[in-house]
Amino acid sequence: LGRKNVRKSMKILIIRLSSIGDIVLTTPVIRCLKQQIKGSEIHFLTKKSYAAVLQYNPYIDKLHFWEKSDKKKIIIALQLQNFDYVIDLHHNMRTFFIKKQLKAKSFSFYKANIEKYMMVRLKWDKLPKQHIVERYLATAVELGIKNDGKCLDYFISDRDKVAMTDYLPTQNTSYYVAFVIGATYSTKRLPLEKMLEICELIERPIVLLGGREEAKNGEYLAQKLGENVINLCGHLRLNQSASVVQQAAKVISHDTGLMHIAAAFQKPILSIWGNTIPAFGMYPYLNKTQAAKSKMVQV
Repeated sequence: LGRKNVRKSMKILIIRLSSIGDIVLTTPVIRCLKQQIKGSEIHFLTKKSYAAVLQYNPYIDKLHFWEKSDKKKIIIALQLQNFDYVIDLHHNMRTFFIKKQLKAKSFSFYKANIEKYMMVRLKWDKLPKQHIVERYLATAVELGIKNDGKCLDYFISDRDKVAMTDYLPTQNTSYYVAFVIGATYSTKRLPLEKMLEICELIERPIVLLGGREEAKNGEYLAQKLGENVINLCGHLRLNQSASVVQQAAKVISHDTGLMHIAAAFQKPILSIWGNTIPAFGMYPYLNKTQAAKSKMVQV
């Protein structure tokens, strides 16, 4: 009799192409697949611009990067992996194309777009009554995983750790509040004067975080408020900003990727909501203790 070809591991590809917060919210799926399925080999497909979010995650065996200009080459590389399963947590036409090319058994996340539309346009609430993390996990439940209750993961390297003693005069650097003043869309952000009002109410040191787009607003707030405010907008890489969040006593944030990174570090969060709403299921995913210390404000 010929010798049977027995695979040594189960290969699973998780797909989430963007963006920062959405990718962070997939981390319980990554961890549970790796820890609960013996011998599993976990691969993850995302865009190269989001590599920093996952590059230090110890539960991922291999990262793959989707680039539209190089899609044929990427599809061939993925086909050579011979995946057993694909967990599609993005679920759009692009990922449909990818799954069709791979021909592996797949499970796709239900995005509830119709329910979102009805809620926004008609105020008719038929949205799923679950956090999106739990819905992500349910997508892969047929593989035998269950929620381990350990919330989100976020990993950074030593080179990205920011020494807050370089910015704060006090030795008790964990006393400060990190304020994430940016957001992808203007409809997610408070007006600048409202952010100023919030800062004026805070008696602790405030560290402002955001990208280059927020640098001028950060400079304005720092000039208005003086030494109590440190503007780091536009000066840090993503994982350096994550390090600042990790060391903060509390975090104030719009609905952004750094809000979910703060949740991964189990920080008390004041989250500010504009055109998006917590009912969509993407509010900070915290344990009961930290959730009790946190607050969501719709404006």
